[in-house]
Amino acid sequence: MILTAAQVVTPARILAPGWLLLDGDRIVEVGEGAPPRPADVDLGSVTVTPGFVDLHVHGGGGASFDTGTADAADVAAAAHLAHGTTSMAASLVTDTPDRMADAVRELALLVDDGRLAGIHLEGPWLSPRRSGAHQPGALTHPAPAAIEALLTAGSGAVRMVTLAPELPGGLDAVRRLDDAGVLVAIGHTDATYDEARAAIDAGARLGTHLFNAMRPLHHRDPGPVGALLDAPVDVELIADGVHLHPAVLRTVFAAKPGRCILVTDAMAAAGAPDGDYRLGPMAIEVRDGVARLADGSGGGAIAGSTLTMDAAVSFAVRTARLPLLDVVHAASTTPAAAWGLTDVGAIEAGRRADLVVLDDRLEVVRVMREGAWLGR
Repeated sequence: MILTAAQVVTPARILAPGWLLLDGDRIVEVGEGAPPRPADVDLGSVTVTPGFVDLHVHGGGGASFDTGTADAADVAAAAHLAHGTTSMAASLVTDTPDRMADAVRELALLVDDGRLAGIHLEGPWLSPRRSGAHQPGALTHPAPAAIEALLTAGSGAVRMVTLAPELPGGLDAVRRLDDAGVLVAIGHTDATYDEARAAIDAGARLGTHLFNAMRPLHHRDPGPVGALLDAPVDVELIADGVHLHPAVLRTVFAAKPGRCILVTDAMAAAGAPDGDYRLGPMAIEVRDGVARLADGSGGGAIAGSTLTMDAAVSFAVRTARLPLLDVVHAASTTPAAAWGLTDVGAIEAGRRADLVVLDDRLEVVRVMREGAWLGR
């Protein structure tokens, strides 16, 4: 099947117009201008991007991954798939060791059958000074036995761990997880610049939601933000207009070309109405689309987001005025590379036919996953 469109976003450039030759669930060929034969489907005046890859998402559609059930995971994945996310992590917040291990064990089955790309543990090895929406009483130091227990429960499905490297045993944990092939991210941390750089030297390769839930950047005390900006590592950015100002997005994209990763950090309310929810064991209030810890005042700590990846792409391009090519890389290509997902994340020959069709306002028109249009 040949598809044509006004714009096709490839890793190197935007083809205008462009075409794709698909065979089953694979991209066979990509080209610019007229296709080698008449198109089977002319998509018209749209932009075709690779399917989005979200490495940090806790739920959606009213469901959360922390329940560990297949039904909840399917609801959350479907909610984000409708907005263009064709590959996603199941991110878990801090909870008791037993509940986290149970959730990891169940979600690993969904990773095995391809419904999820992997599991991301955001906690329990986080700084109590930067706990955000994590239950402070459940935070702990990264003891070797606890690390092994969660890795064993995941049977290879745990692909990423966010931790605070300044905690006792933090650097040893970074080394152990890196040796196990797990992507180690620095986040929810009160680390100094030197402590963060030591973690990077030990194997950490990502910053979790940069600026949020970490010691702030100061010109005489750059902290983890300065270390992550200064080193050849990737950084997560939440482009929802709540977590980061558009000028900050522009600054980081300029400072870290090819190293920015858009994430949603979405909780259950993504794709669902305002209301009262839970994020792990924590009660959450969602008002006007903003999720916060329930404290009765409406002013609790930000608790993830209600963002979807198409909205993040639109915000980054239309509000932050970033180039479309760079933003698509951050939403698809760079996160796929960070997790070693060689099958997805780009429109090029040999990759899986995961596509998002966007209109001129960058709103989703159609989504294809594994060569099949969503809803058909």
